[in-house]
Amino acid sequence: MKLSVLMPVYNEEKTIEEIIQRVLAQPMVHELIVVDDGSQDGTREVLRALNDERVKVFFKARNEGKGAALKEAAQQATGDVSIIQDADLEYDPQEYSAMLDLLVSGKADVVYGSRFLYRTRIYNFYHLLGNKVINLLVNMLFNTTFTDMETCYKAFRTDYIKDMTFQSKSFGFEVEFTAHMVKKKLRIYEVPISYYGRTYEEGKKITWRDGLKALYWIIYCRFF
Repeated sequence: MKLSVLMPVYNEEKTIEEIIQRVLAQPMVHELIVVDDGSQDGTREVLRALNDERVKVFFKARNEGKGAALKEAAQQATGDVSIIQDADLEYDPQEYSAMLDLLVSGKADVVYGSRFLYRTRIYNFYHLLGNKVINLLVNMLFNTTFTDMETCYKAFRTDYIKDMTFQSKSFGFEVEFTAHMVKKKLRIYEVPISYYGRTYEEGKKITWRDGLKALYWIIYCRFF
């Protein structure tokens, strides 16, 4: 199977070059689709200097959100399967194989990499609490057993996402994507992954406001 890696980027000048090198070091990667979501630091200059035929870079005129960037990346993907990759260093591309094994063997249609089934950095109780609340609500309303619905690492057949219509342009994408997959009655698995979470001083962007937006999208996707 050909693997497309979908990478939304916004103001990641400090990490973008290294994460791209880590992704391209994985032998199963067929292409890396990078969508810069209106970065205002030096990210765009780094991306323009790239020289690898496997990397396809697209620039958005203004910042719209992670969901909007991922939707564009998905439309450009040509691989059989895709994995979502953040542009920071919180997730390790060396763990792609753990998710792809289930897809290649035909045992799963979609695979989530769960940060709460394996080792993770200890640093922020309230992020953990927020994730627990979101997972609980998703599981109650959709009759599922997710431990980490909000994880970045999601692997799936590329044609699944090309056919979907998304309303959210920001972090509500995670909820909408999950709702689509559940309603399609696809075989969804979780596998343990490592997580190297960063602090706000190190560049983390998600806040409690994004948690509230996630709650809104859970209700919206379930009932409307």
